[in-house]
Amino acid sequence: MPLMLQNIRKVLKKDGCVLFRDYATGDLAQERLTSKEQKISDNFYVRGDGTRAFYFSDEFLINLFNENGFDAEEHFLCFKQVENRSRELVMNRRWVQAVFRVGSGISGGKTESKVKFLGKDNDKPEIPKIILEDSANETEVDISEGMALEMFGISSPKEEILDVISKDYSFKIKVLSKEYQHTCKSTGLMLWESARLMASVLAANQTIVSGRSVLELGCGCAGICSMVAARFANLVVATDGDTKTLDLLNQNLALNLHVPTLASLITKKLEWGNRDDVESIKTLNDRGFDVIIGTDVTYIAEAIAPLFATAKELIRPSRGDEEDSTPALILCHVFRRVDEPSILSAASEFGFKLVDRWPNALTSTSTSQNIIQSWFSDGSLETCIPTTALNIQYFHKL
Repeated sequence: MPLMLQNIRKVLKKDGCVLFRDYATGDLAQERLTSKEQKISDNFYVRGDGTRAFYFSDEFLINLFNENGFDAEEHFLCFKQVENRSRELVMNRRWVQAVFRVGSGISGGKTESKVKFLGKDNDKPEIPKIILEDSANETEVDISEGMALEMFGISSPKEEILDVISKDYSFKIKVLSKEYQHTCKSTGLMLWESARLMASVLAANQTIVSGRSVLELGCGCAGICSMVAARFANLVVATDGDTKTLDLLNQNLALNLHVPTLASLITKKLEWGNRDDVESIKTLNDRGFDVIIGTDVTYIAEAIAPLFATAKELIRPSRGDEEDSTPALILCHVFRRVDEPSILSAASEFGFKLVDRWPNALTSTSTSQNIIQSWFSDGSLETCIPTTALNIQYFHKL
């Protein structure tokens, strides 16, 4: 931040000013991120998609600009409340807006911070409320259209349609719009880059799932891996622990698939480690699944053990026959707050052995070590890799 302000000062005209507006401490989104244990440092958080969010206090903001040669000309702390009466929820939205000019950088104590209640005169103590009616179709009552319009001058719907191409297949995927994603409890209402890559891998390498039973863990609302797999597999079960995510997933399936492909894909609620949910999945396939897939399901440390415990319960027992028919757990992800050694330690604890990884192949002479590399052998998937930070891990059950 200081470097950014120093660069701005270099290009700013003598009478120029900096108009600042961003989220303030105490905002609803900050409370949500705190409850999900995503704090990096004071007022600094990581969202579910790996991007960062910072919430400004008055003292931090004024000091930041003062220390880099700016004086505060105006400074407002803005409030708005969103209320959902049926759920008895009152949600606070807060942001700061200010005007800074190049100066001596000593105005911190001279500029009075004012509180601005949207829709009211500044001297009135009541914070205005926006009343939301409850609805079964609400993905999350976190932010109002009025809030986005007041703060950023934009208005967008809660959902948006993405055009997704995976090799020879194209999908129209309904997701929560980016404006709302970081304020939502669920991380399944967006499309993760790992899912794009894994769907392309499955589309280009049908033998991974052809004629087999497939379980996807934490599939999210997009479900593109399950939709590709359903074209070749005997059975695909797409699961997620969030009911709102599953509702949106079912809409996407209906939007993109038709009989008979749609008939081979089942959606089911599955919270990892939940005995009732695990037993419910077993009723769909009591022999266990040949292939279990998870895309970006390893970003919370507390979820790693339940993830592998659930996979252990639901994967098909190995019959000791040919290598390519051995049941497999395939994880595709970006390493974020959980590193690879932690994942491998948990995998070993629940009887899983890493037999291949991409992009760095294992240094063993085992014949299983070229599994993933063969998926990329013809070079056709290189254009499908959305980010070089992605990794694929291929496990066998011991």
